[in-house]
Amino acid sequence: MKTVSAKAGTVDRQWWVVDADGKNLGRLSTSIAETLHGKRSPWFTRHVDTGDFVVVVNAERIAVTGSKLRDKRYYRHTGYPGGIRSRTLGEQLALHPEEVIRMAVRGMLPKNRLGRKQLTKLKVYAGPEHPHGAQNPQPLRIERKAKVPA
Repeated sequence: MKTVSAKAGTVDRQWWVVDADGKNLGRLSTSIAETLHGKRSPWFTRHVDTGDFVVVVNAERIAVTGSKLRDKRYYRHTGYPGGIRSRTLGEQLALHPEEVIRMAVRGMLPKNRLGRKQLTKLKVYAGPEHPHGAQNPQPLRIERKAKVPA
């Protein structure tokens, strides 16, 4: 029996749409990262980009648990001495809600050129509208199966 390794032309990419309204940030990001990385594809090959495109709508309406809106911080540096800047999750959601999901997914992808290429297939929009209707995106199933009691 031969092991089949995917090549660039053998992968048939699909488009998926996810409504982030009321979804938990971490669980949502995990499912999106799996799809972008290609783990849901039967052609999954670790060193080849076999993932699908994901469109996220309603990014401004994600849910977080506990006091993360107040305690979780996002840091960036301007490049100048003393130029560290930080924002809370609540402030970041008010200013750039798309970046919250993008940064959460980015942390779950490989830290190399393959991960950067996979992140370009993520399209995030704050509101319910998106310009990818021509690609006919299908809804992505996020919920996990319930555990069967032993």
